[in-house]
Amino acid sequence: MIKTPEQIRGHFKNRRMTVEYGDALETVRHILHQVEQEGDAALHRISQEIDGHPVEEIPKRVWREAYESLDADLRDALETARERIEAFYRREPMGGFLEAGPEGVLGQLVRPLDRVGVYVPGGSAPLLSTVLMTAVPAKVAGVGEIVVATPPRVHPGILAAAWVAGADRLFGMGGAQAIAALAYGTETVPRVDKIMGPGNRYVVLAKREVYGVVGMEGLPGPTETLIIADASADPKLLAADLLAQAEHGPDSEAWLLSAYRELLERVAEELERQLADLPRAPIARQALERSGLVLVEHLEQALELANLYAPEHLCLSIHDPLAALGMVRNAGGVFLGEHSCEALGDYIAGPSHVMPTSGTARFGGGLSLRDFLKVIPVVGLTQEAASKLSALGARMAREEGLEAHARALDRRMKD
Repeated sequence: MIKTPEQIRGHFKNRRMTVEYGDALETVRHILHQVEQEGDAALHRISQEIDGHPVEEIPKRVWREAYESLDADLRDALETARERIEAFYRREPMGGFLEAGPEGVLGQLVRPLDRVGVYVPGGSAPLLSTVLMTAVPAKVAGVGEIVVATPPRVHPGILAAAWVAGADRLFGMGGAQAIAALAYGTETVPRVDKIMGPGNRYVVLAKREVYGVVGMEGLPGPTETLIIADASADPKLLAADLLAQAEHGPDSEAWLLSAYRELLERVAEELERQLADLPRAPIARQALERSGLVLVEHLEQALELANLYAPEHLCLSIHDPLAALGMVRNAGGVFLGEHSCEALGDYIAGPSHVMPTSGTARFGGGLSLRDFLKVIPVVGLTQEAASKLSALGARMAREEGLEAHARALDRRMKD
């Protein structure tokens, strides 16, 4: 059924990430507490109970063997993806500054994080691309050590991707217990400074609970795409792009907005044709029921709704996408034209596919080098500058009722 802007506006405006807690939150907190208190003993016990396999660190020679056992096409795909991701992030500025003037020195030191953890789901869709999309930017940023965690009985594609990406260590451990180990550290798993990567509700809840103990690039929710199309768009490609998003999971969202009813009707027909032989068709159907096709009045209305929705992926399948780019305010990533499909962004285009979901693109962006860097301000004032500024600073301190601050500044003032 084709929807109207009035039917979807409320959802677009009010959406936010929700996790079905149930007993999950209590379970996650129990797991976190056990691993924090008992270290490896709890980590191995919980992994055995949940995954049927103890935690193990997989040596790099096994990663290399997995890489060498891949067919040539997949090896080439992984290498090309790594090269393109690395080239993209090497264009991003990451330096600080240190400037000397008459008042002294002011500046910023920019330093990479010492150690980051990358969580890679390994269930029905082992996301080997996520290894590249997180570890490669971390390498470019100069992170000291990259630790990968993925559920046991590790998929060989994930091992190969870790080898290509240049990760440092890889543990076969999943779920909330993996997040706990990365956040608190154990006898064998090193404590990290920041955790990256998606996961199921137990992983997301665990990341939320340990935030503050470690940093997070975000709390990933269900994936989403919003496509804006005009009469120039190909219905077959539009349907294929919607299904590529919908097959991720039943809670994914895939929206198509257009001012052309005939186009929407043809896409609806094409969706049914392509669903007929899609292996994950039941999942994709559920996702499409959560989202759908929307008839708007004109392009400007579609862009206004897109900014309201703040999608993880915004695809502009229109005749002149560059002309519309200036009207985009909220999006995790923008894909210009129907040839720049979001599926290419998932694997090999260049930017990381780690992007904000659930409306958080209103205040956050896609993964960047800044996620792996710390900015440290530097202040080195001369005695004269400090004396001049201290009188003003002391006045502000006394207004705040902080007398010790004011007196510290008084002592810097010249007679």
